[in-house]
Amino acid sequence: MSELLSKIADCIEFGKINMAAPFPPQMKGQEGADELTRQALDEGISAQDLLTKALMVGMEKVGIKFRENKVFVPQVLMSAKAMSTAMVHLKPFFLSGEVKQKGTFIIGTVEGDLHDIGKNLVSMMVEGNGWNVVDLGTDVKADQFVAAIKEHENAFIGLSALLTTTMVNMEKITKAIKEAVPEAIVAIGGAPVTNDFCTKIGADAYSPDPQGLVEYLNAQVA
Repeated sequence: MSELLSKIADCIEFGKINMAAPFPPQMKGQEGADELTRQALDEGISAQDLLTKALMVGMEKVGIKFRENKVFVPQVLMSAKAMSTAMVHLKPFFLSGEVKQKGTFIIGTVEGDLHDIGKNLVSMMVEGNGWNVVDLGTDVKADQFVAAIKEHENAFIGLSALLTTTMVNMEKITKAIKEAVPEAIVAIGGAPVTNDFCTKIGADAYSPDPQGLVEYLNAQVA
């Protein structure tokens, strides 16, 4: 069992989606996250164990490597794709409640900004760490965030921006969220964003990389 789980974790870490996938070269011709996750379920390994002892382990390793500049965006996207492929097999167990998720995380790129690669990376990292992610997309206005947090009580919120011209909208959106739901926790991130800016606009958390956000969220529910 532990050997199979560690193989799946490796598939996530190195971005091995399935047997047909040529990437990464050193795992060519081997079964990937798709086949091994299905095999694990067939062998009676619980979906909860698959999530916590394989997928989350692999995604954490990638997140740390990304933070340390040991891997770059294309590799992380391959890891995320491998994780998503494995998650397809686990979705029924999430829906049935057999697998317990840590909480809900609402994310969107703020009004006026159409960039989504950073947001997508964060979404995948957070989902791979056992969270239910509600992705509102790009160019998301304050009222859309407020509606989402009212629909998903106790959810955490993430605001993303890539431009200095759009990051100013984070302040307006954060204020609108706090007015509607004072206890809401808002995290912000993106290339031009800083910790000082986070403090200035009244947001609760800032991280320069996805792994930092994951660690912050996990600490909130520990």
